[in-house]
Amino acid sequence: MKTVNLSTYQLTNYLLYLADTNLVLSQRNAEWCGHGPILEQDIAITNISLDLLGQARNFYQYAAVLINQSTNQRAGSEATEDSLAYLRTEREFKNLLITELPRGDWAQTILRQFFCSVYLYLLYEQLQKSKDDQLAAIAGKSIKELTYHIKWSGEWVIRLGDGTDESRQRMLKAIENLWPYTGEFFIPAEFENEAVTGVDLSSLKQPWLQKINTVLEEAVVWSPAFGDGWGEAVFMQTGGKQGIHTEHMGFILAEMQYLQRTYPGAEW
Repeated sequence: MKTVNLSTYQLTNYLLYLADTNLVLSQRNAEWCGHGPILEQDIAITNISLDLLGQARNFYQYAAVLINQSTNQRAGSEATEDSLAYLRTEREFKNLLITELPRGDWAQTILRQFFCSVYLYLLYEQLQKSKDDQLAAIAGKSIKELTYHIKWSGEWVIRLGDGTDESRQRMLKAIENLWPYTGEFFIPAEFENEAVTGVDLSSLKQPWLQKINTVLEEAVVWSPAFGDGWGEAVFMQTGGKQGIHTEHMGFILAEMQYLQRTYPGAEW
């Protein structure tokens, strides 16, 4: 494992940001297990949830290695992927706010996955060129899964937007609910400086908008980006990367962390 000219502290926080974002989105998608509109799509969203969980695990495992290397942990108290997922508090999580919003209906779940998948794909494209070999390898493995996530969710956005009056209205409502959380994708936290990540976040904005608008246009639904550039008229919600979350985050962690906190060290 080789790390070149990167701040360990900032890299660790960046890994936690990526891991937390994938984990919380996975948790939200997993709420559809057994409740999907049809069996095939129930399985599809569950598989996507597992993909995201796998990506989160890879980032957590690497973060744990860096934490243990940089601190004097006594035997038995080393950081692990499980401790990072189950034993950190709400303010310590750095996930994007959009991932913790309630599951909502099928349209909201689909649109959120589409927004996030396009962003993560563009991000991982650049991370594949990172000077950090391990980070580049994780991004390279994950991008293959994201290619399918974009295709699947994009097709559903079009299907719902250009479907019945009911499905169209639900997609329009999902856009209205989720768009104000997309600006956070491109507002860097202190651990996201280009010297650490090798990624210029501002360079992802236009490709992301172009892909999103292409699909929304095909779905014949309104896009806030049409006519007013980068959504200047829309106030963007931020704070997740700094540990400032919505009221929904505490409930997610309460459910996800219950077993580990009730029975510390429990194993199957």
